[in-house]
Amino acid sequence: MTARVSIEVNGAKQKLELDTRTSLLDALRENLKLTGTKKGCDHGQCGACTVIVDGRRINSCLTLAVMHEGARVTTIEGLGTPEAMHPMQAAFVKHDGYQCGYCTPGQVCSAVAVLEEIRAGVPSHVTPDLGDRPKVTPEELRERMSGNICRCGAYSNIVDAMTEVAGSRA
Repeated sequence: MTARVSIEVNGAKQKLELDTRTSLLDALRENLKLTGTKKGCDHGQCGACTVIVDGRRINSCLTLAVMHEGARVTTIEGLGTPEAMHPMQAAFVKHDGYQCGYCTPGQVCSAVAVLEEIRAGVPSHVTPDLGDRPKVTPEELRERMSGNICRCGAYSNIVDAMTEVAGSRA
């Protein structure tokens, strides 16, 4: 069975006719040819497929494209280009926040959304006092990024990149 779905991807309206079982990840990669978003585990355990949907980070392998009718989706391609990088992309380069690069698109999308979560006052499991606004600390960043796995172990560099973009000396 197929269905029509209209979504905005990286600022462009897209109208797709998809099998109703198509994941958002596969719609992005196979139908829209946006291959920056990676298929890692395809079970929501690694974070390589992380994209931003309506301002929230999600594992695109765990959701069906048809569930996002009218949504705004941002992939790594929508954050910046090599000529005009998003500040998070530039910080990842500066701090060597990538090694092999496979997880990097998901890490960057997640990192952008994490800083927005903190700015919005959304607590995490390590936020000391739920009555206070969370702060950019290594503990907060590590907890919030824990769903994004890096086989190469660039975690401290990723925290450094995120801290720089947040404008904090965590």
